Amino acid sequence: MAEHYFTSAPTSGHEERHFNHVFAGRVLHFATDAGVFSKQHIDPGSELLCSALPADLTGRVLDMGCGWGAMTILTLAKCPSCQITMADVNERALALAKENVVANRMTAEAVLSDGFAQIEGEYDAVITNPPIRAGKAVIYKMFEDARTHLVPGGRLYLVIRKQQGAPSALKFLKELYAKAEVIERDGGYWIIECVK
Repeated sequence: MAEHYFTSAPTSGHEERHFNHVFAGRVLHFATDAGVFSKQHIDPGSELLCSALPADLTGRVLDMGCGWGAMTILTLAKCPSCQITMADVNERALALAKENVVANRMTAEAVLSDGFAQIEGEYDAVITNPPIRAGKAVIYKMFEDARTHLVPGGRLYLVIRKQQGAPSALKFLKELYAKAEVIERDGGYWIIECVK
């Protein structure tokens, strides 16, 4: 059976890649590998989400399903006062995320976690590019779990493509959160902000 990027311990052979990316006026450095999501470049949806984050975002932020750390690093480039915890089920991706944070002279905590299983405490914001291929049941549970890990008034920011279920996800989120709305749209990607 083919491995997914949400496999906990990828066995696919290594194919390390290195590239630079400019965001928020900074040249950022990244290493990626086989067995991770979007290994050749920063996913456009992830970048759009980070572009849509408020410039004054601060406090404790959880990057759920952080992969190799793209959104953590883009967020820290834009909002350097955030204290970010990166979480992912994929051991290889999380190791790369830690390496990439150091390479960009940033700091972030890393937690190996299947969804929110190992996540403790509350956060001011949760950011996620959810693993759509894991299925609706998995990602909707992530949206519910995110709510329980947010402080009152805390925000969930997520990206989802229109053709991959953004309208139905928004309807579900409106029932779950005090407020849920699309704050950015581009190239079929919807950025949704939810407030607890």
